[in-house]
Order: sequence, then structure tokens, then C-alpha cells
Amino acid sequence: MIPIPKHPPDIYVQIRETARRFAEGRIRPRAGELDESEAFPADIYGEMAELGLFGITVPDDYGGAGLDTLSYALVMEELSRGYASIADQCGLIELIGTLLSVHGNERQRGLYLADALSARKRVAYCITEAEAGTDVSGIRTTAERDGSGFRLSGTKMWIHNAPVADFAYVLARTDAALGNRGMSIFIVDLDQNGVARGKKEKKMGQRASPVGALHFDEVRLSADALLGPLNRGFHIMMSALDKGRIGIAALAIGIAQAGLEAALDYAKTRKQFGKPIAENQGLQWMLADMQKDITAGRSLVHRAAMTMDGGFPATMDCAIAKCFAGDTAVQHTANAVQIFGGSGYIRGFEVERLYRDAKITQIYEGTNQIQRTIIARELLKA
Repeated sequence: MIPIPKHPPDIYVQIRETARRFAEGRIRPRAGELDESEAFPADIYGEMAELGLFGITVPDDYGGAGLDTLSYALVMEELSRGYASIADQCGLIELIGTLLSVHGNERQRGLYLADALSARKRVAYCITEAEAGTDVSGIRTTAERDGSGFRLSGTKMWIHNAPVADFAYVLARTDAALGNRGMSIFIVDLDQNGVARGKKEKKMGQRASPVGALHFDEVRLSADALLGPLNRGFHIMMSALDKGRIGIAALAIGIAQAGLEAALDYAKTRKQFGKPIAENQGLQWMLADMQKDITAGRSLVHRAAMTMDGGFPATMDCAIAKCFAGDTAVQHTANAVQIFGGSGYIRGFEVERLYRDAKITQIYEGTNQIQRTIIARELLKA
């Protein structure tokens, strides 16, 4: 099976150029300052919403762009080339928009989807706990029946947007006897009694993307807070992970591309022994390997996206793309630092930030070790 794009080429050119112009004009010039201040750039997100850069695959009937996963991958790469923290927010809203448009009811879409896509409200996606990271089956947060509704108790940690979110999607156990088949998703307004926020964490990279904990102490939820069927939360969350991995893979390629461009410019202008260091064959080979792996990674991302868009099983392709792209970003931003030499190790140089930003791409949305396990499982199953 050879995947093919769903739309004419000019559609993809237009969406890539829109994202690239915005990244070059509004994101990249502020990346260094945002990394230092760790500020939440609400103004940038408002502008992105006006451009239609949130909810790329959400149907236009629900306020999204109504495009495909390949378009989403193109947007994620270009935004990340500007600054990965900004792309991260785009990926989060894409995930939330997908869950709401597919599994939400009319009331839930009316209350939450338009506000998320317009950046009027901020959302968090809550799976991870102290004993449940890669192993989602370790979740201990519970939602117990209370009359017609539920009472939510537990703690989620390392949650994207937790310090600033207005509402959250929370995965909780609703039937302990059923294991993974006894989990449900709840949409929780975070201004309710019983909700508390932990401290904002100090991260290694992607520092303008705030992370923290959310504590739920007997939070009263109505029956309308349930997203999708009862006890189907694990399956619903897992169904969104393939698209999430495509997004992270594209984000990783964007980081690597920015590293290559910075290294290439520096190599052409930095002189040692009376000539640009780009004339040294050893350095040329480093640049060649960067270009080779970035091109390969981008192709894997696009293949995975087109496979998904074609309605074919995409789990293995998504795992391959995410694993390869994350490893590529870490390896080649390290090479970019090496090309810059001592300057690359100094805060304030773009490649130093890119190196820090890259590392998480090997960890979130499933570690690259888990991606290898998924690839092997799918290979053996086939």
C-alpha cells in the first residue's frame, strides 16, 4: 500500500506557507525571550486561532479547519521550527479537538470546543500520575458514583497547561474490577471546589509550555461531565495517540530543521585557520548526515499521516515516525551544538535551546523504547 495525499498539492503549499510565515514573523523572534521568561504567550495563541492554526483536522462544521493529518503535520513542523513550545500547544488543542468532535455530545462541543479552538479558554489533558506514565494501567485516580453523577479524587502530574488551564480532560478509574476496561474520561472545570494546582515545574526545555500537577479531592461532577461511554476512556485515549505521535514526530523534525539551518549558517561564516569551517570535510559530513536524517524523518512523518488519512491501520507507521524523528532531533541538535563549539554551549544561542527542547520528544506521547515495543508487536502480529 502506497499512501497518497487527500488534497491537491496547492492546499498543502498554502497551509505550510501560512504556518511558516507566522513562525518566522511572530514566533521565532520571541523564542529566546520566551525560553528565559517561561511566560505563557497568550497573544501568540490568539493570533494562531485567528489564522485557523488550531483544530487542523477538526471538521469545519465544529469550527476547525476541516483538513487532514498531513496538513496537521506540516503545521506542527513549521511552528516547531519557530519554537517547539508553541507547536506543543497546537498539538494539545488538536488532540482535545479530535476527542470532542468524535466523542463529545452537542452540549460538550458547545461548551468547550469553540473556546478551545479560539484560544479563549485553556485546556489540560490529564493522564500521567506518579505510578502511571508509560504504563497507563497504573492510574489510581478514581471517579466514584454519587447519585446521578460522580466524585473525582486523585492527583495528575507533569500535566501540560496545568498552571493555566480553565478545564481539563481527566482519565479516571470508574470500575476497578475491569482493569483498563474500567476507565472513563471526564471534562472537569478547574474552578470547582476540590481542585488544587501544584507548583509550576522548572523544565529542561520547551520552557514556555507550562507543566504542573492537578489535585482532585472529592470533586463533584455531573453525569454530563462524562466524555463518551462509561468505561471506554482508556480506548478513547489510546485511539488519539497515533495522531498525537504524528504531531510529536513533526515537532521533532521542526526542531532538527532549525538546528541544521543554524549550524549551516554558522559553518559558512565562522573562520578557523583562515577559512570557513564549512570547508572541512569532517564538518561537511556532519551537515550531510543532518540533512539525510531530517529528510528521512520528514518522509516517515508524511507517510504515517497519509496512511491515517487513507483510513488504513497506522499504528506501526506512527510509532516508526515518532521514534525516528525524536532520535534524529536529539542527535542532530547535539551535532549543531558541536559545530558551534563553545558558543553552542552558552545560553542565548539558539542551538543550545534547541538541544534542550529536543530531548522531550524521545519521552512524551510514549517513550521511544515503547515505540520500539509497539513496532515489534505490530511486526510480529502482521
